[in-house]
Amino acid sequence: MSSVDPEQQLTAAQKAGFEAVFSVFTRAFEDTEKLVELNFLAVKSTLAEHQEILAKTFSVKDLHELFALHANQTHPVIEKAQSYWRHVYEIISSTQSGFAAAAEAQLQQHHRGTHEFVDKLAKNAPPGSETAVAAWKAFIKTASETASATYEAAGKATKQAVEIVESNISAASPALAKRKRQAVVPVEAVQK
Repeated sequence: MSSVDPEQQLTAAQKAGFEAVFSVFTRAFEDTEKLVELNFLAVKSTLAEHQEILAKTFSVKDLHELFALHANQTHPVIEKAQSYWRHVYEIISSTQSGFAAAAEAQLQQHHRGTHEFVDKLAKNAPPGSETAVAAWKAFIKTASETASATYEAAGKATKQAVEIVESNISAASPALAKRKRQAVVPVEAVQK
């Protein structure tokens, strides 16, 4: 028989499960805190910038200056918005990576525990139960392979989604810069 008590194994498994859950919760709260801090800084910065723009607006002497002021503010606003969303993406991506790593570690631990259980069962099985043990091993192997394939497919889908978001962010920058140039050209033509 095994030298480890089944109750001790169950207690150790529950403790490891709780530690994993609390680790994930801690990570989620830390990343939520980062998002809250980012939003706080963004609002604070936006208020200060709007106050400055409003002060400049009150000092404008004619309509052309007002349009030029507006056109000159467009590009920095776009850049700041892109920077904000890049930071949000980085935080969310980091959180997702942490969750994926924790899930993979738990999956690996579960596979090891299951294989150890089946091996102990096979060692302690009564004579003549080789067929039943072989059936259990085949079932566990198939279930493990299916779970691993599902996890791998989910990981690939997540990676593709991340790549799409990254390419959309990269593609948005030149398009927004082009729109800014298109908006500034008519104002500059009116000023001349």
